[in-house]
Amino acid sequence: MYAVVLISGKQYRVAQGETLRVEKLVGDVDSKVDFDQVLLVGSGDGISIGAPLVAGATVAATIKSHGRAEKIRIIKFRRRKHHMKQQGHRQHYTEIEITGITGGKKAGKE
Repeated sequence: MYAVVLISGKQYRVAQGETLRVEKLVGDVDSKVDFDQVLLVGSGDGISIGAPLVAGATVAATIKSHGRAEKIRIIKFRRRKHHMKQQGHRQHYTEIEITGITGGKKAGKE
């Protein structure tokens, strides 16, 4: 069983047991979090597509860790102008493990 879920404005295709990094979420390590903005639920040969959300579908996850991604270097350079500007950025993330997907109604042909 898999689902497409909206987390912090981004869409992720998830399945039970997967671990993924998402934008930073508020919560402690080993706490449970539920996502109710499910756009699609697929099971075997059946698919339930929401308009825009699948009614009653939720995705349960556990927060595994928080962290910061590797530094991204930003350089702005103008040749022959004695102008160079450097900047760096490290994005915060939360690593979650998907523990369960429940569909609102039985996934089948629609």
